Amino acid sequence: MSMSVGALAGLIAAVMFALLVLLLAVPIMKLGQVLDEVRIAIRSLSEGTTPLMAEVTATVSTTHQQLKKVDDIASNVSDASANLSALSSLVAASIGSPLIRVLAFSHGVRTALANHSKPVTGRRSR
Repeated sequence: MSMSVGALAGLIAAVMFALLVLLLAVPIMKLGQVLDEVRIAIRSLSEGTTPLMAEVTATVSTTHQQLKKVDDIASNVSDASANLSALSSLVAASIGSPLIRVLAFSHGVRTALANHSKPVTGRRSR
């Protein structure tokens, strides 16, 4: 059996192609395994992220409610401060002015009594 040169070249080319396919099959299979692992990791991450997002949403909602309460408290404190300021002005106007007059009058009386009780110097008594 003699083979022609063309048939021998075809057989060599076929064997080389089969070796090439085998050599490329190993990295392709490993790449497929890597892609499977990546898919599993992404699924796991997604499953872990969903409850976390629900917790974050609940936390933001609770924080928003608390900030509304703090805003109401700050508004009430502002109103109380304004009322206290108005009350202070009213007390100063209604009690302050008459009190100043009474104090000025009592000071004048004390000064007059003190000057009246002092002996006059520079006069000789006979």
